[in-house]
Amino acid sequence: MEVRWLGHACFLCEGNGVRLLTDPFGKEVGYPLPREVVDVVTVSHDHYDHNAVQVLPGRPRVIREPGVHEVEGLRIEGFSVYHDEVRGAKRGRNIIYAWEMDGIRFCHLGDLGHLLEPATVEAIGKIDLLMIPVGGVYTIDARGAFRVVEQLNPRLVLPMHYKTPPLKLDLAPVEDFTRYFDRVRREKVLRVGPGGLPEEREVILLDHPA
Repeated sequence: MEVRWLGHACFLCEGNGVRLLTDPFGKEVGYPLPREVVDVVTVSHDHYDHNAVQVLPGRPRVIREPGVHEVEGLRIEGFSVYHDEVRGAKRGRNIIYAWEMDGIRFCHLGDLGHLLEPATVEAIGKIDLLMIPVGGVYTIDARGAFRVVEQLNPRLVLPMHYKTPPLKLDLAPVEDFTRYFDRVRREKVLRVGPGGLPEEREVILLDHPA
C-alpha cells in the first residue's frame, strides 16, 4: 500500500489494485494541480479547494455523499459531520470517509470543524491511518486535531490542510500540531502493510509538490 500527498487535503492512495484520490483542488490553491489517472475520487464537501474533479483525466468514479459505497472492490463509508463548530451554520456539512486497502483501514476527515460525537467515533470504528486537517481557520486547529487523534486512536497520522510555501490560503503551520507528539518523521512516500504498522503512534509528514 502506498500513499502520496499532492497538497492540501489531496492524497493518492494505491492498494488492492485501485488508485483512490481524496479532495482534488483547483488552481487557486497554489499547488500543482493533481493530474493523476485514478479509479475513485472522494469529495468531502463542495468547496473549490476540495471538489475540483474536473482537473482529473479520465472518468473516475466520484463519491460525494455519505453512506456505504461499493466501488472497484472497495467498501467506502461516508459519515456526515460539520465544517464548523456550530453544526454547519457557518460553512455547512462535511463528509468523513473510511475504507480499507491491503489490510490497512484509512480515514480521511476532510474539513472537519469540530470534535467528534461519541456515536460518530463508534460508527467509524478502528482506524490504522488517519488523514487529519491541522491548520485551523476553516477546520479544527492543532489542539482540536490532537484531541480528534485521541478519539480515533490511529497508529499512523498524516497531517493535511496546513500552511506550506506553495499554499495561497492563510493556515497555521504543521509544527503547531506536531509539538503534541514524540514520534514524528518525514517521508516522500508512505509505504506500509498491516505487518508494518508501528507499535506506537507515529505522525508522518509527507513531502508535498513544490
